[in-house]
Amino acid sequence: MVDYWGMERIMCRYRILVVCVILAGAASGCGEGVKRCAVGLEEFPRELVEFVAYEGNPLFGGTGEDTWDRRIRERGFILREGQMYHMWYTGYNDERSDMKYLGYATSPDGFEWTRYKGNPIFTERWVEDMFVVKHEGVYYMFAEGRGDIAHLLTSRDGVHWEDRGDLDVRYTTGERLSAGPYGTPTVLIEGDVWYLFYERDDLHVWLAKSRDLKVWRNVRDEPVLSPGPEDYDGKLIALDYIIKHKGRYYAYYHGIGAGPDGQEWGPWCSGVAVSADLVCWEKYPKNPIVIANSPILVDDGAVYRLYCMHPEVRVYFPQ
Repeated sequence: MVDYWGMERIMCRYRILVVCVILAGAASGCGEGVKRCAVGLEEFPRELVEFVAYEGNPLFGGTGEDTWDRRIRERGFILREGQMYHMWYTGYNDERSDMKYLGYATSPDGFEWTRYKGNPIFTERWVEDMFVVKHEGVYYMFAEGRGDIAHLLTSRDGVHWEDRGDLDVRYTTGERLSAGPYGTPTVLIEGDVWYLFYERDDLHVWLAKSRDLKVWRNVRDEPVLSPGPEDYDGKLIALDYIIKHKGRYYAYYHGIGAGPDGQEWGPWCSGVAVSADLVCWEKYPKNPIVIANSPILVDDGAVYRLYCMHPEVRVYFPQ
């Protein structure tokens, strides 16, 4: 059994304050002009980091039969609107095709889900690892296409989607990103600015922003979040969800490290990090919060539920 907590994490439980002193522009993750980021356990409210699994898990998964969605993949997404929960997910069946299609399901309570009869709802191109936000009456879906290239789709009803093409992401100089994947797109809107977090080969997470959704420019050309230094996310990392809570930003991400007894890979884990500026992040000293993949938060009107979306949909509630 992997000792994810370890002596260092035990010490962190009693540490009053974790301080990182960072020179401006250093590659450690704090942006230009940031001299110091101090994070104590009090920066991580219990309702955002301490979760217990629902006894009825899993809630949703692939059919296991010879359908287009025999299996489902990371990252699905859930939005609650009024008394209805909406889920978008990626379905696939390798025995039929190598394509990854977009499916849709609804629920009155977030537990019992009904697949849309017209599934799959989008088949024009590969769709997975989606993030959905509704803004001024329009649903915006940021998703990975084939080769982990991020693209944008829009919809008025959440069912009928139009592809808007690949995201045009550029360095701070205005030069286009070098060739290669840029996936797991995660978005936050503040005023008229859209912030985009994306990973490249799950090795690091970068931050870009846009005002027109046409061109995204890096806030800095160094990563804002990286694997490690602890074992649970020491190899790969990707950011799945971000919220602003009581003046702080909280990023939910999944990562993986080496396994026990010399095994190359351990289990996928979910963690949390906090920031005051979206650039300088500090990970929760008690990570991982759950041993599961692709975490997102959903406000059910009373508490934040933590849904993990791969390889089955599971939900966790604050302790």
